[in-house]
Amino acid sequence: MKTRLGHMALTLLPFFLTYLSSTDATLAAMSVDFGSQYMKMALVKPGVPMEIVLNKESRRKTPNLIAIRDGERFFGDAALAASVKYPRHSIGYLLDLLGKKIDNPIVSLYTKRFPFLNITTDDERQTVHFDIDGEKYSVESLIAMLLSYARKTTEDFAEQPVRDVVITVPAFFNQAERRAMVKAAEMADLNLLQLFNDHSAAGLNYGVFRRKEIGDQARILLIYDMGATKTTAAIISYQFEKEKDSNEKNPTMRTIGYGFDRTLGGLEITLRLRDHLVEEFRRHVKTQQDIAENPRSMAKMLKEAERLKQVLSANADHFAQVENVHEDHDFKVRVTRAELEEMIADLEPRMLQPINDALKMAEMDVAQVDQVVLMGAGTRVPKVKAVLQGFFRNKELSNFLNTDEAIAMGSVYQAAHLSKGFKVKKFGVYDLHIFPIQVDFWSASEKNGVKTNRLVHRPIFSHLSFYPSNRKILSFTSFDDDFGFNLNYGDLKQLSDKQMREFGSVNISDIEMSGIAEAMRSEMADEGTSMKGVKVRFSVDGSGVVHLEGAEAVFDKLPKEQSAFASIAGKFAGLFSSGSGSKEEAEKAKGEADKESDERKGTESKEQTNEEEQSKDPKSNANQADAGSEKNEKPTTENEKNRAKSGADEKEKETAKEQKPKTVKIPLKVSEKRLDLVELSAKEMAAAKKILSSFEDRERTKAKREAAHNNFEALVYDVTDKLEQSEFQKFMTEEEREGISEQVKVLRIWLEDEADVETTTEQFENKHNSLEILLKPIKFRIKEFQERPAVVADLLSLFNHTETFLALSENFTAIELFTEVEIATLKRVFNETKVWWAEKNASQLALKPTDPPAYTVNDLREKIRHLDREVKYLLNKMRFAKPKLRKEEAKRNATNETESDSATGAEDTEEGSPQEAVVAEKGSAKEMEDTEVSGLDEKSDKESPGMEKTDGSEDLPASDGKNHDASEL
Repeated sequence: MKTRLGHMALTLLPFFLTYLSSTDATLAAMSVDFGSQYMKMALVKPGVPMEIVLNKESRRKTPNLIAIRDGERFFGDAALAASVKYPRHSIGYLLDLLGKKIDNPIVSLYTKRFPFLNITTDDERQTVHFDIDGEKYSVESLIAMLLSYARKTTEDFAEQPVRDVVITVPAFFNQAERRAMVKAAEMADLNLLQLFNDHSAAGLNYGVFRRKEIGDQARILLIYDMGATKTTAAIISYQFEKEKDSNEKNPTMRTIGYGFDRTLGGLEITLRLRDHLVEEFRRHVKTQQDIAENPRSMAKMLKEAERLKQVLSANADHFAQVENVHEDHDFKVRVTRAELEEMIADLEPRMLQPINDALKMAEMDVAQVDQVVLMGAGTRVPKVKAVLQGFFRNKELSNFLNTDEAIAMGSVYQAAHLSKGFKVKKFGVYDLHIFPIQVDFWSASEKNGVKTNRLVHRPIFSHLSFYPSNRKILSFTSFDDDFGFNLNYGDLKQLSDKQMREFGSVNISDIEMSGIAEAMRSEMADEGTSMKGVKVRFSVDGSGVVHLEGAEAVFDKLPKEQSAFASIAGKFAGLFSSGSGSKEEAEKAKGEADKESDERKGTESKEQTNEEEQSKDPKSNANQADAGSEKNEKPTTENEKNRAKSGADEKEKETAKEQKPKTVKIPLKVSEKRLDLVELSAKEMAAAKKILSSFEDRERTKAKREAAHNNFEALVYDVTDKLEQSEFQKFMTEEEREGISEQVKVLRIWLEDEADVETTTEQFENKHNSLEILLKPIKFRIKEFQERPAVVADLLSLFNHTETFLALSENFTAIELFTEVEIATLKRVFNETKVWWAEKNASQLALKPTDPPAYTVNDLREKIRHLDREVKYLLNKMRFAKPKLRKEEAKRNATNETESDSATGAEDTEEGSPQEAVVAEKGSAKEMEDTEVSGLDEKSDKESPGMEKTDGSEDLPASDGKNHDASEL
């Protein structure tokens, strides 16, 4: 059932979304809410409001698991069914393993929950591999397959290609996990616009629909989301903020607090219920093999536990029932909601911990939260909702956000914002750096003649800072040779011991700078050159991934000194230079000096961070002495002396300014070695893409074969049925009927006895074509018989219109609207067509249904087009031409006008003047023309809807004379 928000989406989103250019008609963007248990896709394309994508089963969410068996992949509901039948070949909950090494506690928990999966270790990367039928698959490659399936589903729904995508991830994903998801999207050949935090997507969806409720005062929203394997709490602030570059105010959402539990979710509740069912089975049924040792039996129990959990959310008790669960034993047991709540009683503190962590990070208490919103299927469990209600006391727990679709709809709005083909209303989104990033390096120092090294920590993206943000520049001034440093996480004291164990490596990468020594040798060879340090640029993209953009060595270099003769010549030149010329040169030197001074200021800082890139425009200030020289004063000897002295002083100042250093930047080589997660090499990426491509090729081949098989089988049975129908038999001769019956009999025997899995696509197509050849003449006769009446009616209608038009054209001879050649041509074509039709119609009426037709429908349409073209030509000419009177009438009218002028007023009053008669006659002709043309326009549209039209033309009117009847057929 569609929710209230779903109805609002259909009505409001067209106002938010405006298509930019008709040239981008093929543009479309999608979002993927990549959850642990389910994934949802949303689409935006030109002319269509943002909407949830329906999969091939017409469902709005798709199970997020994949099954691989015998070289064939299964997705969605097919994979869910395979997970019970073939649990060793079905893999789900992959998001928990992404970007984690084999020794991570979450990997251990995963193997405990799904012990029947064959998990191995990638020796080089120390990450998880799944071994299925001897083939090893990385987590990234399996997620890439799921993303590729999501893309295909979206393209089928959109009926056009889609590459641009926004993928949602939990905000607690660290750098390794985010980079791994980026690689998976690259494998799937998707153009990743952004990794969007899922709580931000839900918050954006909330804000877009409540834009009018946002004001200058901050509105605080807490989103509590319990999914399948995680629980998060996010505190978001909404308010209008001014943009830096303008005074325009736009709504903005900022995450100000966040808490999480990576392993608490609906799956934990389901597993506890499954274990309870297993214990009940052991207690009531004695078996030779323990049920826990049978993967298929445990998969059946897990499926039943999931169903039972959902039923107990609305009922006090229910029966769990599984047929043939283990060793041919059926199982049935009654379970109450109270028993379920007792099973999860120890989880209550963990349910509230994310909320406490978020409030602590935001430095606020519950009373300051304006609204609480529940999301995730886990919040539907009554016990969870009761615990939350007890914590928030009198605050209402709202469920107005669509649990299944809010994240997908919010992220597709972001996709439209980032895509080139759409423009949406501005809505600022700022996420938090919940894990600070810093640079660690060893700095050498000397004190009292003793050299020591000290470890220096320099934060670049501090805790609770917002992103996206400007790039950061870190300056190193104590190194004159190649050196290295580490990119690490900062202080993570806000994390618990459990969260720290699950976090993984706190070291991100090891970075080596090279080329410094070489730059020193080449640049320091010039006298007056000084090393100002090394600058390294960092940035964080919209996906929250930190990048090292580059590095360069910075030098201050003095210009080469002038010779003594050049210096003396410069001073003498100053004595003879004019005031204006000295001023211009001084201003130029002043500007260059200021510019050089600004460049030097940017390089003089020592081991400092959080320095944003900026550029300052040099300002040139006019010299006051020069300004005074512009006054209109009488030339005196004293003035000339002062001017000469001033020119010499300015020249000295100019020479001194020329000695200021210039900044030189030499790019350095940077090598980065990942420490948290080894990146997939280019070779590994190519191999993974090749595996995905081979799967897709096999699936396309299989789909083509199945389509050929189904089409052939449908044709055989359809013809078998039609051979018994009288409507079909009357168009066949006896010889044709016998030949088709014999061929169908042979093909059915082949289809039932010989066709098997080894039969190729070409064989099915050849058999299909052999039968189609026999059916072709019969289908042609049936098609002609079915289409002929409508086309004949169009032709007869055109005859009527043409006759009417020819009759009307005789009324326009006085104004020479048409030439005699034009009228003769139309009559000739009209008469030829009528003669052709009379002959062909008579021949057709004498034929049997099994005979070839005397004329085809295409012949009729060609005749209609030919005659219609001639009529439309004259009709358009009548519509736009200006009527002319014949010369004789014009001359007579002129004579009448002269006589009228000499007549008396009394004569004019008797019968009216000839001039008035001419005017009246002209007016009547005009009125008649307008009336007739208008009538043609109105009637033609109503009476000949089946007739083809040309641009700028209109149909002809129905004739009041002879009418041709369709019964002539």
